[in-house]
Amino acid sequence: MLRLRTLRRSLQPLRRFCSVPNPPPAASRDAEFRRYIGYGVLFLGCGAVTYYSFPFPETAKHKKAELFRYAPLPADLHTVSNWSGTHEVQTRTFLQPESAAELESVVKEFNEKKQKIRPVGSGLSPNGIGLTRNGMVNLALMDRVLEVDEKNKRVRVEAGIRVQQLVDGIKDFGLTLQNFASIREQQIGGIVQVGAHGTGARLPPIDEQVISMKLVTPTKGTIEVSKEKDSELFYLARCGLGGLGVVSEVTLQCVERQELVEHTYVSTMNEIKKNHKKLLSDNKHVKYLYIPYTDKVVVVTCNPLSKWKGMPKHKPKYTAEEAIQPIRDLYQESLIKYRKTAVASDEKEPNVDELSFTELRDKLLALDPLNKEHIMKTNQAEAEFWTKSEGYRVGWSDEILGFDCGGQQWVSETCFPAGTLSKPSMKDLEYIERLLQMIEQEDIPAPAPIEQRWTGCSRSRMSPAYSSSPDDIFSWVGIIMYLPTTDARERKQITDEFFHYRRLTQAKLWDDYSAYEHWAKIEVPKDKDELAALQARLRKRFPVDAYNQARKELDPNHIFSNYMLEKLFPVTETV
Repeated sequence: MLRLRTLRRSLQPLRRFCSVPNPPPAASRDAEFRRYIGYGVLFLGCGAVTYYSFPFPETAKHKKAELFRYAPLPADLHTVSNWSGTHEVQTRTFLQPESAAELESVVKEFNEKKQKIRPVGSGLSPNGIGLTRNGMVNLALMDRVLEVDEKNKRVRVEAGIRVQQLVDGIKDFGLTLQNFASIREQQIGGIVQVGAHGTGARLPPIDEQVISMKLVTPTKGTIEVSKEKDSELFYLARCGLGGLGVVSEVTLQCVERQELVEHTYVSTMNEIKKNHKKLLSDNKHVKYLYIPYTDKVVVVTCNPLSKWKGMPKHKPKYTAEEAIQPIRDLYQESLIKYRKTAVASDEKEPNVDELSFTELRDKLLALDPLNKEHIMKTNQAEAEFWTKSEGYRVGWSDEILGFDCGGQQWVSETCFPAGTLSKPSMKDLEYIERLLQMIEQEDIPAPAPIEQRWTGCSRSRMSPAYSSSPDDIFSWVGIIMYLPTTDARERKQITDEFFHYRRLTQAKLWDDYSAYEHWAKIEVPKDKDELAALQARLRKRFPVDAYNQARKELDPNHIFSNYMLEKLFPVTETV
């Protein structure tokens, strides 16, 4: 129908120029009209045969999509995508209740109709774990701080509140969250449900900050779970992937708000090996940023500011302008090398001096994202940037514990045991060494950084960092490929290369280190054998039967489920 409408519109200008001075007789007009109708049908028929006889090749599918993009969409159709634009759905059902009563009514209505209404947060998960075209409910309008208990350092909030809203709302009480992920835009319900984490071997993942929560369920209505109230369900649902109910309220254990001193410096793998145990035990927060195809490791530590010692005395060797200059220079040199591509893009080039480090890196990568030699040069320029950026800064924890992740990207992050704080296994550094060797051996155009962080364990049974031993620590390692272009064909090429990179990592490393992917980054394989292997693998680590049993009891019609949950946790006859 779209093609018919397009054709009719294209014929309109021709009609304006077609006129005759004297109208023919009625019979002649009828004959002429029938003749043109016949021509039109023949033209459309030939067009349809041509269209369906010559399917679009793989590289032209996106052009086909371009034709349909300009068709008017129904007014009630919502397009929902994740932050990186790697997953997108269109749905007519996207609800945003403003109160707990409205949310309860929504869940009741959809359960009666046996219709999907998947909980979705801010859409930051790289794998789009909260998305489904069948219908979604979002709690962005349920974002209040409900109660602050200053004495016990606890806060009760509606689950739709974003992390930044929360920390801003409680800072006047001298409180903040114990740990943070890299960014602050997640809704509290979402960041908890996927088992997100910050960094610090003495600090657990974020779900451990939850001391009680309310779930809106189809069969039991609103229930409150905690260690004291149905502890078995609490530890299962705390990292429940949105499959056991809509999290409507969360009570969090907070800590005193404090200023931190961040120290950033560049090291090498050999130096890291010598100091690793001390770095983990002596710093409240620590992470390593590895730069492939170089021997550089960026170390970032954060610790409370001492009232007696104050800010460390340190005079930077380089200014911020001097630090960023190497990557500016490389970008300008690369523009000359790739000037034909740059000119062909018809994009007005911004003032290079106005671009931040991450913006420059994105633009550099966009010039030739899969050329290993180009990526190596970009990584080397990044290593020089960090070397010249060594130093200290002071700020509140909610300001310091973030990280500019750059632009849109594919991410795969694994979590695996790394011994205890008193006795690290050193498997975490061994994992990285093998990963970096694999990148070079396989000529992978791997950009920086490969980020490595640590946490304590979680008691949430579905957490990748779950352990019954309180002394266990876990390492989290993330590999990435940026998507610095809007060109659909280039994005597909990068996507294919990233999944090749990820599959190699899985084949060569995961089983040897008992590594499992972060729930917000895991992807469902299209190959049946790969999917079956993943399902079996998840069963070794997680209580899949208990999880499915809880889903059956709380959500028998699976209205909170989606394609991802159904594929990762298929219901067996025994459940």
